[in-house]
Amino acid sequence: MPPVLSKPTEQPMETTVNTTAEGRPDFISIRDFSFFYGKKQALFDISLDIPERQVTAFIGPSGCGKSTLLRNLNRMNDLIDGIRHSGDIVVNGRSIYDPHIEVISLRKRVGMVFQKSNPFPKSIYENVVYPLRVSGQNKKSVLDETVERSLQGAALWDEVKDRLHESGLSLSGGQMQRLCIARAIANRPEILLMDEPCSALDPIATVKVEELIRELKQEFTIVIVTHNMQQATRCSDRTAFFYLGKLVEFDETPKIFSNPAQKQTEDYITGRFG
Repeated sequence: MPPVLSKPTEQPMETTVNTTAEGRPDFISIRDFSFFYGKKQALFDISLDIPERQVTAFIGPSGCGKSTLLRNLNRMNDLIDGIRHSGDIVVNGRSIYDPHIEVISLRKRVGMVFQKSNPFPKSIYENVVYPLRVSGQNKKSVLDETVERSLQGAALWDEVKDRLHESGLSLSGGQMQRLCIARAIANRPEILLMDEPCSALDPIATVKVEELIRELKQEFTIVIVTHNMQQATRCSDRTAFFYLGKLVEFDETPKIFSNPAQKQTEDYITGRFG
């Protein structure tokens, strides 16, 4: 994979690290964050704090900015011409826009799973170890251990352990998505981003991925974008509702869906618009 050149960004602002009620630093802190595609503003002054080793869901109608915000958490949007931002995103106490942070290094710490499963035209084994090979790791014992650990972490090992040298493209849709999750966690990132990971899956495969998400939060901080509000209630600990690029409400998931503070949130989750 060719190296990604990051675009110059504004200097990070000086801020202090927010803490939870228990006194633990918020793992991801988004502060007065606005984002622009050229002249079009996509996000407006977003501020929220995402706790460590929980699942946070971003919900809202199409075009509300939830995927844009998700892709800023690992600076994926740097690949787009003409983008700019104001405000800051702090991960584990450090701005991701710190000029001393390499974007490639950041993306090793922040894995991503996309809406459509995208296994490489390689074997199952080589799909999983691809991030390690890119980093220069070719020691067989390390690669073998990573494959088993990552496939077990993605709840796929028992299904493919005797097929590791078959093409990843030979798997079912749900298995391919779990293979992509195994690839995303192979480098042991701190954060796992998921952009509509179940939208292309059948109900049975969706259940397996949702169960996997609940298990993975024991090790990873997970942020998931979903249009499926039932999925948000099943998987997430906290939910953020976005509308027209603005954060309307952010709270514990049971409260968002049973007793939202904002009428706009209630209207969305009850199907009055969206």
